[in-house]
Amino acid sequence: MSKIVSVHSFRGGTGKSNVTANLATIIARSGQRVGIVDTDIQSPGIHVLFGLNEDKIGYTLNDYLWGRCAIEDAAYDVTPLLKTSHKGAAIRGSIYLIPSSIKTGEISRILREGYDARLLNEGLGNLSRRLKLDYLLIDTHPGINEETLLSIILSNVLVIILRPDHQDYQGTAVTVDVARKLEVPKMLLVVNKVLPAINFGVLEQQVQRTYNTTVASILPVSEEMFQLGSSDVFSLCYPNHPWTQGVSAIAKHIVQNKITSLFGQNGYLKF
Repeated sequence: MSKIVSVHSFRGGTGKSNVTANLATIIARSGQRVGIVDTDIQSPGIHVLFGLNEDKIGYTLNDYLWGRCAIEDAAYDVTPLLKTSHKGAAIRGSIYLIPSSIKTGEISRILREGYDARLLNEGLGNLSRRLKLDYLLIDTHPGINEETLLSIILSNVLVIILRPDHQDYQGTAVTVDVARKLEVPKMLLVVNKVLPAINFGVLEQQVQRTYNTTVASILPVSEEMFQLGSSDVFSLCYPNHPWTQGVSAIAKHIVQNKITSLFGQNGYLKF
């Protein structure tokens, strides 16, 4: 049975999709079969990070939700794209991405009609079994709605991304409260886009004390990230960067002892 990991933020702009894509890549490097579902149907985009061009996308998650295909028909093995763009990249596992449609008409239809969240629940189970996934990562839509609540309920691990910003702090408090009421087995906080002048240790203690929840990582703001502009998977382009090592720390919390041989004594992934 797949371990389901939802990556969520209360507001947009936290770097949620970047964290999701890099988590999937890092875990797949250990030989795991990883699925990613882009349930941010109103503003999809994680496919861009993997170089999955629109002209290569046939079926999407939207098609499954509207009964046009089986969910595995909307799954794309993006591992070869990463190996081609990063020759010699040691990705021993596989990454399967289920994108959402970026067509204006189909996004408008979702906004107008919605979809049956229970069908998504059924599809995630079928996807895990049919692709024999070890991990299934859900890139959620920001905020709290029916689809987000479903993702949280299904999750073995909920990763909540926030920035060091007062609006994010308040919204994250709502998300943490909801997750506790839904009895999520494991919840992790990740603070992203932190300025280097801030004391990371002090910030981690403050956030952990505020929410009484494990802080899996503090991720620095990165000029290289802005330069890359979501055109590639950051951890493959900058394997020794502090941001990459920070995401590796999140991965370790998720996989626990399953693939610990891949991690060094400092708890970071070995590249």
